[in-house]
Amino acid sequence: MVKVGLTGGIGAGKSEVSRLLGEYGAVIIDADVIAREVVAPGTPGLAAIVAEFGPDVLAPDGTLDRPRLGSLVFSDTERLAALNAIVHPLVGQRSAELERAAGEDSVVVHDVPLLVENGLAPLYDEVIVVDADPRTQLDRLVRLRGMDEGEARARMAAQAGREERLAVADVVIDNDGPLEELEPQVREVWKRLGGPDRRG
Repeated sequence: MVKVGLTGGIGAGKSEVSRLLGEYGAVIIDADVIAREVVAPGTPGLAAIVAEFGPDVLAPDGTLDRPRLGSLVFSDTERLAALNAIVHPLVGQRSAELERAAGEDSVVVHDVPLLVENGLAPLYDEVIVVDADPRTQLDRLVRLRGMDEGEARARMAAQAGREERLAVADVVIDNDGPLEELEPQVREVWKRLGGPDRRG
C-alpha cells in the first residue's frame, strides 16, 4: 500500500486532482467528507459539539449549522482549538478505518486540505501539493465559487502559505493553467505511485 497525502490551497484545484486520481484507481479518503459524516445527526461528534458550543449551533432540522459554528470559531483561536479537539480525532479514526479496508496493493490518497497546518506530512509515503499562483486562486474563488474578494482573501490568509506547502511536497502539480494541462501531470504522478491505469 502506498499512502499519499494530497493538499493544496483553496482554489488551487486539489479536488480536480483528487477526482482524476480516483478515476485512475486510487482509493480516495476525503477529510472534508469525513468531517461532515462524523458530525451528522445522531453521532457522538455532533453531541460533543453541542455540549461544547450550545444548541444554537444546530439548524432547525437538527443538522450542524456550519456557517453559525464557523462564525464562532473563525477569529477565536481557543474556540477553534476546542472544535478541532472534537473533530480531528474522529476524522483520524474514520480515515484509518477506510485505509485498513483498502487492499494491500492499493494507492490510498488522503485528500487533506489542512495537511500542512496540522503537521500531517510525516504520516504519508508521498505528499502531493497542488500549486497555483495566489492570483489564480483568488480569481477562481471569485469567478467560479462566487465569493466576494474580501471573503476569498480571508479564506486564503487563514491557510498555510504557499512556501509552507511547497516545503513539505514530494511532488508538486502546477495547476496555474487550463484544465487540459492538469490531466497529463496527474497521469505522470499516478505512474510514479506505481498505480495501474484502470481508466477504460
